[in-house]
Amino acid sequence: ADPDLLVSTGDLVDGQIDGLHGLAELFGEIKAPYGKFAVPGNHEYYAGFDKAMEFIRDAGFTILKGVAVNIPRTINIAGVDDPEGMRFGLYKDIRENEILSTLDPNQFTLLLKHRPIIDKVSLGMFDLQLSGHTHNGQIFPFNLIVQIFFPNISGYFPLKGNSHLYVSRGTGTWGPPIRFLSPPEVTVIDLVREGGD
Repeated sequence: ADPDLLVSTGDLVDGQIDGLHGLAELFGEIKAPYGKFAVPGNHEYYAGFDKAMEFIRDAGFTILKGVAVNIPRTINIAGVDDPEGMRFGLYKDIRENEILSTLDPNQFTLLLKHRPIIDKVSLGMFDLQLSGHTHNGQIFPFNLIVQIFFPNISGYFPLKGNSHLYVSRGTGTWGPPIRFLSPPEVTVIDLVREGGD
């Protein structure tokens, strides 16, 4: 795929960062005319936040930690921090509705948020929220337990206020390095203007 835009919704790194710089170079080779944007997930904090952010920047991503950007006449992209940062004293505590309220409501707004949690106050302020975190439960039957905490465990979900959520299964693991009945996923989404091709 030749993406116009590349995003990461967190956990781009895990507990071990050493030896990933070749991977940063591979990400750097991906050309996305509208940019590359990322938000931190909980694993960036576990891995050592400063080193994780350095890796993500070296991979060519702009980190959206409680901020938003506007690509004129194209798209708004907002990103929120992961609450795991509170445990490390690094959490950027800005409500997502405050970030979203600064954006042009007439442009498509993409919200990057690691955990697939819906802030009801923000509904209608974004068009599409992209999230991850759940790994779709990673190993059957544990997905049934994960779904108790995250009902929107993976896939597409229409929301109120004409907002939408997509939760990626991701490519990694947590704990044991296996996945069972939860295949990895790199998501490609085509955004098409209403009435367009």
